[in-house]
Amino acid sequence: MSDRIEKTFAKLRSEKRAALIPFIMGYDPDAATTAALLDALPGAGANIIEIGMPFSDPMADGPVIQAAGKRALATGATVAGILELVRGFRKKHADVPIILMGYFNPVYRYGLPTPERSLSAKAGSLQQSSGFAQAGNEKFCKDAAAAGVDGIILVDLPPEEEQEIRPYLDSSGLKLIRLVAPTSGDARLPLLAKSASGFIYYISVTGITGAKAADTGALKTKIEHLRQFTKLPIAVGFGIKTAAQVKEVSAFSDAVVVGSALVDIIGKAKGKEDIVKSSIEFVRQLANAL
Repeated sequence: MSDRIEKTFAKLRSEKRAALIPFIMGYDPDAATTAALLDALPGAGANIIEIGMPFSDPMADGPVIQAAGKRALATGATVAGILELVRGFRKKHADVPIILMGYFNPVYRYGLPTPERSLSAKAGSLQQSSGFAQAGNEKFCKDAAAAGVDGIILVDLPPEEEQEIRPYLDSSGLKLIRLVAPTSGDARLPLLAKSASGFIYYISVTGITGAKAADTGALKTKIEHLRQFTKLPIAVGFGIKTAAQVKEVSAFSDAVVVGSALVDIIGKAKGKEDIVKSSIEFVRQLANAL
């Protein structure tokens, strides 16, 4: 698999501009609308696209993205279904990187027996669970890479526990993108940086997604400090909601992620055509700020 992430950032560096990374929740409000959004986003100026994998217990997400996850699950969202959407996207868009963002539970459960079948197995429960997790992680990574996914953000998987999936990510060519928070101290930053690949996602505010706006002055200082620990591109997300903020943050970062503001537009729009039109208009405004 070609390194679409590296090529994208190299191209943008040569053009002296930052990447725009919009986030949408897979299957919000349904698969067909997500497919239409994915198809339209590159033309609106999205350089990398982040797709949320809905989960029933999204500890890092604020009300807007939690609501999107509930809508997606209600309409039948599955990890396999989201990979199918990526596969369809790749038929038209060969060069735009796709990042999946979510939680570890749906990944290690991917493609495995139902809980009822798992409980009925005769092997010891702890050993059985470990074997199932390894099988689920391996199958997910293979299928994600085959579908055209470039990287994954697993919100609740710390570096200390990544060995359950790291070998399968590496063998499949998938990047493990690490979150770095304002509370990540100098003692921890080297571990996070060493574990990361593709790019680093810097959380601009403490707390959940969409809860508050970023202080760009303090944020610039944090990003400059983080660069002492990594040569990877640094994307900034959480709390970036407007074109003006995108412009400010892009002056000292390599990419800007906009999630809750876009997901809120999707949640308030009526019908597929309105969702696509209003979302694309918003993304185009953000892209023009770069």
